[in-house]
Amino acid sequence: MRTVKEVSQMTGVSIRTLHHYHAIGLLIPTRITEAGYRLYDDEALRKLQQILLLRELQFELKDIKTILDNPHYDPLNALEEQIRLLTLQRARLDQVIAYAKKIQQKGVFPMNCSAFDQQHIDAYKEEAKRRWGHTDAWQESEKTAAGRNEQKSADGMMQLFAQLGTLRHLSPDDAVVQAQIQALRDHITQHYYNCTVQILCSLGQMYVQDERFTQNIDNAGGEGTAEFAGKAIAIYCSTHQ
Repeated sequence: MRTVKEVSQMTGVSIRTLHHYHAIGLLIPTRITEAGYRLYDDEALRKLQQILLLRELQFELKDIKTILDNPHYDPLNALEEQIRLLTLQRARLDQVIAYAKKIQQKGVFPMNCSAFDQQHIDAYKEEAKRRWGHTDAWQESEKTAAGRNEQKSADGMMQLFAQLGTLRHLSPDDAVVQAQIQALRDHITQHYYNCTVQILCSLGQMYVQDERFTQNIDNAGGEGTAEFAGKAIAIYCSTHQ
């Protein structure tokens, strides 16, 4: 058992912050002595590690509590996603630093501010939270999981991407392509969760930003299908806001 002071010294988290985590039910001490001292065991410290990782990923405390309280949350499985998100954030920070150095060296402010764009990171975070059981979409997916054939649903998705791959010679805003995006959205809603325009937009970005998605989609529809799908989805979402 370690006192709150010892935990603070070990982790760099202030005593005041640890008290706050206790007050909101995020990190409950393992035991409180008769004198009122908070004591933490190894399990509590492991939970604090998870909290600190999620804080580094800029999750709000209420979201962290929801994630950690979910019985389906698996810290080891989630760790891979956390590492991926941290890597994305580091890459973005490197871009911002390079942008600042360019200003310092040239004495001018470049008009291109793409280094500050965090949309792809935000999209990945939303997808990660959905997988970790945070959103209503995931909970809805869990409720219907028992009543669907997972393999059949996944095969249906790949079939849609295969069909989309045959349309790459067309413009992403072509009516035929957009009808295929509607079919993709309908499939997700029918077999997984209500695929809102916002969710579909995030998925479209994920198909391009996450190499695992890109590879699977390109395997189904041919090289370039994931990028084509991302462009077509972006157009669909812009016209269905």
